[in-house]
Amino acid sequence: MKRRILLQSFAALIMLPLIPACRSQVVGETSSPITRINKPLEEWRELVSSRAYQILFEEATERPESSNLVYEDREGTFVCAACFLPLFESAHKYESWTGWPSFTQPIAGHIATKIDFKMIWPRTEYHCARCGGHQGHVFKDGPPPRGERWCNNGIALKFVPIAEQLPALRG
Repeated sequence: MKRRILLQSFAALIMLPLIPACRSQVVGETSSPITRINKPLEEWRELVSSRAYQILFEEATERPESSNLVYEDREGTFVCAACFLPLFESAHKYESWTGWPSFTQPIAGHIATKIDFKMIWPRTEYHCARCGGHQGHVFKDGPPPRGERWCNNGIALKFVPIAEQLPALRG
């Protein structure tokens, strides 16, 4: 009996520091004057595919290798699939062998981050700074010099080749 109480107390002590962090916390905001869109979710549902809606606004994750953007190697810009805000330049895309499009850095000020605990271990999740659409997670296992891997859901992005004009922001 005493052994069980001791073990339960030890488990509770280990978990105690994590209790305040169980809610998502913002860890980084945009540094540029991107105006946030406060469009109702029902309107976004009408503008994007049902799978894109799940990923962007319900924070789902696509299967690895399910997006052709993993293999996209042309010059251009990757924009948010919902609001068309440019998020990544092709110069910062690299093959991470994870099955998702990966980048070494986003366009400054176009991403907002927060900590999520959906997998119990804390991860840094990032969203489009304009529409709030979930894009992916950033990890500290990327190439030099920054050592970051911005691992993105391909369905949450659209690629615009350098020869084409960027689409007008949708809002």
